[in-house]
Amino acid sequence: MDMSKFPGFNNSGTGSDDEIDLLALWRSIYRRKWSIITLTLVVAMLTVLVVFNITPIYRASSTLLIENKSANVVSIEQVYGIEGAGSEYLQTQFELLKSRALAERVVRQLALDTHPEFDPRQQPEPLLNWRGWLSGIKPFIMPGDLEPQTPPSEAEIFDAVVRSFRERITVAPQGKTQLVQVSVDMADAHTAAMAANALAQGYIESQLEAKLNMTQTATSWMNEQLGGLKGKLEDSEARLQAFMEQENLVNLGGITTVSASELSNTGERLTDARRERNAAESMYNQVAAMKSAGYMRLASVPAVMADPVVAQFKAAEATASARVQELSRRYGAKHPAMVAAQSDLNSARASLRAQVEQVVASIENSYQLALANERGLQSSFEQNKEQIQNISRNEFRLRELQREVETNRSLYDTFMTRLKETTATQDLETVSARIVDQAVVPSQPIKPKKSLIVALATLLALMVGVGLALLLEMLNNTFKGTEEIENKLNLPVLGILPLLKGKQNNNVAKLFEQGGNKPFSEAVRTIRTSLVLSGIDNPYKVTVVTSSVPGEGKSSVASNLANALGQMERVLLVDADMRRPTVAKNYEFPVGTPGLANLIAGTAKLDECIQQADGIDVMPAGTVPPNPLELLSSDRFASIIKVLADKYDRVIIDSAPTQAVSDALVLSRHANAVIYVVKSEATSIPHVKAGIGKLLQMGAPVKGVVLNQLDVKKAAKYGYSYGGYYDYYGYSSTKAEA
Repeated sequence: MDMSKFPGFNNSGTGSDDEIDLLALWRSIYRRKWSIITLTLVVAMLTVLVVFNITPIYRASSTLLIENKSANVVSIEQVYGIEGAGSEYLQTQFELLKSRALAERVVRQLALDTHPEFDPRQQPEPLLNWRGWLSGIKPFIMPGDLEPQTPPSEAEIFDAVVRSFRERITVAPQGKTQLVQVSVDMADAHTAAMAANALAQGYIESQLEAKLNMTQTATSWMNEQLGGLKGKLEDSEARLQAFMEQENLVNLGGITTVSASELSNTGERLTDARRERNAAESMYNQVAAMKSAGYMRLASVPAVMADPVVAQFKAAEATASARVQELSRRYGAKHPAMVAAQSDLNSARASLRAQVEQVVASIENSYQLALANERGLQSSFEQNKEQIQNISRNEFRLRELQREVETNRSLYDTFMTRLKETTATQDLETVSARIVDQAVVPSQPIKPKKSLIVALATLLALMVGVGLALLLEMLNNTFKGTEEIENKLNLPVLGILPLLKGKQNNNVAKLFEQGGNKPFSEAVRTIRTSLVLSGIDNPYKVTVVTSSVPGEGKSSVASNLANALGQMERVLLVDADMRRPTVAKNYEFPVGTPGLANLIAGTAKLDECIQQADGIDVMPAGTVPPNPLELLSSDRFASIIKVLADKYDRVIIDSAPTQAVSDALVLSRHANAVIYVVKSEATSIPHVKAGIGKLLQMGAPVKGVVLNQLDVKKAAKYGYSYGGYYDYYGYSSTKAEA
């Protein structure tokens, strides 16, 4: 959107920031003040009529105190879960207050389905579609709706009344408290108060009924569960007793301790036996390896040498062997000494051999004993281990059966305790809510707020009126003053012509000649002066007067300007608008009077085409040709213009509009000056710019703009003051009358 079109918006200044002219905005509003006031008053009166015909609605409210937790007697709330949880609990209670069940309870209690405000059968519109009312939507009355409708059933009416009543219920918490206000809106104030009290009382009663039902349900359920739990407890106890009798268990803890001790001792003895067997096996392996080599080699085995008797016999044998060797050097083999020594040696060797064999046998026996001892202890250890494992399995099974018994007994005791609590408190009625304030019959309706609605509607109408005024001002894309023309077209304003109300076109064309309107005549003289002074050095012999579109008054401007110039010079007024000629009509020439078209076509002479008027000569358009543009573009027309310019001091040409045809562009080539007429608040700015742009593009000498039909009083509302000049010199109608 081009904001420059908006009144009060100005970006033509030298500053970099856009400016908003508040005075211009105020003038735009003030200019249409009566329209705005009329719209505001009409809307206000209509609002008053509508508001005072609206049925007043009354609101009755009762106040409830809803506590987060019920009164705890013996923690019975744990049975059926009524414990609150802060805001979530309160929100739940609010929804319960608006529930359908509670609404149905109140509707039945107060018989609202027969109340005139709810019962569709008592509505004042007999042609109302029953089904449409029951669906909550009031349909348009169509031709088919006038036909007999099937009456609604009692259930449908009751359902519609309940839904309508629920829409009238309002539940609102009171700040950060536990107080809740329950309100009902109705046209009947007494019924509204009764309904609000019935809602509050019904909520409390429904809470009590719900708790009683929950208690009875819990009692019944726990009785059923208790019988099953008792059977499970007895069954688990029987299985435990049967297992202990089967395994002959009296004190499983003592048996486990003895078996573990025996297993530990056997393990220690087995370790010692393995060590002894390893030692005996080592000696046995040494002896077994040397057994086939003879007793002498066995005697050298460490295990045999370790025996002291073998060592003693070996020393004796060595001594006897040394003596035999010593005697053999002195005696022969049969010498008694030699024989005795040899006998001692044999005896020592026999003893050594016997002792070695005895030691070897002893080592073998020790190994066999150690091996047998180890095997016996290993067998005993395995037996003890298996016994302990059996005892552990029995222990696990026993513990499992004991836990099952304890669990069943605990569940049974818990349910028994809760059952006793529930039975003890079954007849105790406690509730977490109570009525603080009863609803009273309201004296003042809550809606409609008549004064507020009227004030808001009036204010809204005023704002809409102002907005429409500014919008119309923005959409009014026309010239309203000389400053706009100079700023947007960059052309001087030769003068302005005031709006003449009640004058015909023919009268306006000769108004300067008649001199009946002094402000208008003075305005024409101003245009004449501007035109003469702008060409003081080189007078404009040929002047073309044109506009953007028809009806802007260019012909009247050309005629009055020619009359004004005719007071000082010889002037010829030429009607070159051959499409819609008006000069002949304005000057009341006879029909068929020859003119410019006849002169160019050669069907009439120059003297025949020029008519005498008061002070000036006039050349009408003549016979309207089918091709005006071709005539104006001919060389003959150019020659005629030269002849006329030589004969007269001024030639004023009335041309066709620029946006309609191209006649003005052709005429501007023969002109010394072009005057562009703009009708105030009528011709759009883009049209004016386009027309002047075409002329300037063709090199036309556009000398200025005449702002025609300007309402001086209205222009003053825009901030343009043009009346003071005329008033000062006594040319306004008021001064003239004075």
